Amino acid sequence: MKNFLQRNIKRALLGIFGAALVAGGLAACGHRHDQVGATLSAEQYAQKRDKMVDRVAGRLDLNDDQKKRLGVLGDKLYEQRTALMGASKDPRADIKALVAGDKLDVARAQALVNEKTALLQTRSPEVLAALADFYNSLNATQQQKVRDFLDGRNRWFHRG
Repeated sequence: MKNFLQRNIKRALLGIFGAALVAGGLAACGHRHDQVGATLSAEQYAQKRDKMVDRVAGRLDLNDDQKKRLGVLGDKLYEQRTALMGASKDPRADIKALVAGDKLDVARAQALVNEKTALLQTRSPEVLAALADFYNSLNATQQQKVRDFLDGRNRWFHRG
């Protein structure tokens, strides 16, 4: 009986953690007031992507081939994000529906977590391949600039 309770408690905690993770991720992505991500039209996204590629290209001194690879990486990330958003026009409403009643809809939350996890597992190899293709095309100096940025030594887009 004790193992049965421990196993079910672990499952419930895992489900709650997964639902909280999804809710937090959606809330973090949904706080901006300007149009970003999945709400953009293809033309609007292309404009924003080109602007970001130009900014990064200026910081890393990218050549045309590297810019193209960075654009492909941006496209793959955009495709993955729109797939994670799914057909829902309002992801917050989906999360609110989980807690609309007096009890958390655990089955629905688990289904949502499973759906998002499966999408990440199937689409991540494409994103990782595009990331590797871009990063491996950088020379040693450019790679060091990326590592410095990730270490927090250089804040490329700091506004203040």
